[in-house]
Amino acid sequence: MTAEARRAVDAPATSEVLDDIDARPGSTASLLRTVIGLFLRPLGGWISAADLVALAGDLGIPTAQARTGITRLKQKGLLLADRDDAIGYRLNPAAVPMLERGDRRIFAMREMQDQDPWCLISFSIPESARSVRHQLRRRLQWIGAGTVSPALWMCPGHLQGEVELLLDELDARRWVTLFQAGAPQTAVPLVDAAAGWWDLEALRTEHLAFQRSLDALPEEPFAAYVQLIDNWRVLPYVDPGLPPSMLPADWPGRRSFDEFARLSSALADPALSHVRTVAGA
Repeated sequence: MTAEARRAVDAPATSEVLDDIDARPGSTASLLRTVIGLFLRPLGGWISAADLVALAGDLGIPTAQARTGITRLKQKGLLLADRDDAIGYRLNPAAVPMLERGDRRIFAMREMQDQDPWCLISFSIPESARSVRHQLRRRLQWIGAGTVSPALWMCPGHLQGEVELLLDELDARRWVTLFQAGAPQTAVPLVDAAAGWWDLEALRTEHLAFQRSLDALPEEPFAAYVQLIDNWRVLPYVDPGLPPSMLPADWPGRRSFDEFARLSSALADPALSHVRTVAGA
């Protein structure tokens, strides 16, 4: 059996390679995932174990801790052990669609305007499939959908493709109906209704925490860029980019978006240059 065939057999199915949404930003697992998501594709999909550990060291992660974290990412299916000229790891091809979806959310954050359409998600899932119901609600929350009622959720219309994808991954399409809709008509001001559908105070706390984290970024571009992305990566998912009519006047989201765009643009190229130097690419 060839090495490529072995990798194909060993690789988890695409639906099994999911975002590790529980990884705490700043943790070893989260930082390593961020490094892999940002840099393995520009490197051609492969990196030596020694170089990956060296990059982890540049982030302040001790060698033993880095090796343990890498092993766990391999167990989760993000990496495949693959010896080239040296012992190393290849990005699991099944993880690429997940990373590409992440790129679109992280680097192309979209904010709705009041005239933009919504996607309504109505579902009735039997008790025999309650685990699917639990996963559906969890995943809808992760992509930024709001809860109008336990079985009716809503998200920006431009996220309908992501909703359809997660329905396929959960094999839940038979229980779900999607609608395209205009602005909701509510008995209370939209900003008050939105505060009931999304936890806006929790989102505000996340934005303010991100803004505070910018003051603690390292001077070295590689470490600064990885920490910037790692601190930011959750926000574009849990914050759907609500239209102005649904947000308080002092909403901090715009400052977060602007600061992220400015810093990521300034740091991306120097960070990749550092990675190429370490990897000898």
